[in-house]
Amino acid sequence: MTQDTSKVNRGPAAGAENRARLLAAARIVFAERGYAAPLSAVAKEAGVGQAVLYRHFPTKLDLAYAVFNEHWDDYERIAANPGPDAFPQMWSLIIEHTINNVAFIEMVAESQRNKTGTNTWKRLRDVLEGALKVSQAAGTVDPGLTVRDVMLAHRMVYGIVATAVDHSRLRADVIRALAVAGLMPDLEPNKAD
Repeated sequence: MTQDTSKVNRGPAAGAENRARLLAAARIVFAERGYAAPLSAVAKEAGVGQAVLYRHFPTKLDLAYAVFNEHWDDYERIAANPGPDAFPQMWSLIIEHTINNVAFIEMVAESQRNKTGTNTWKRLRDVLEGALKVSQAAGTVDPGLTVRDVMLAHRMVYGIVATAVDHSRLRADVIRALAVAGLMPDLEPNKAD
């Protein structure tokens, strides 16, 4: 008699695999349904029970931070070695991440509203400020631009993304709004959304 090993509970040995599956599933679910998606949808997409999800990620915010940590890695890599184009590079990445992952911004807003101890807006301001100062000193960015201006423009982009009805025009709408604001990132206009 052979045993179906696909249904055997591997316990702690499956921990790393389950975590990876949950992160991959969360990226998909958050991209499709935003940060408000229920955690049960993430567990289902990953093919694990909700208890497994909660063992790895006790809160939705914990899961979102893990999913979007790679964004912070990108920003902090630029901030660690800022060149004259540090701000334009970082700004383009932030806008790209916002267009493709509105859940990232929803997570940032949620952490701020709930005062989770991690001030994500401050973290974003800090990496932007350093990159902006270096680029301004190099003469590649308007010296009058402030981090507050940039954060306000980012909130505008979030509003466009969060309220989009026609996603086929989303990238074009963001590019147009940022051109009007004078904060045009280096984005490919025809890149698939």
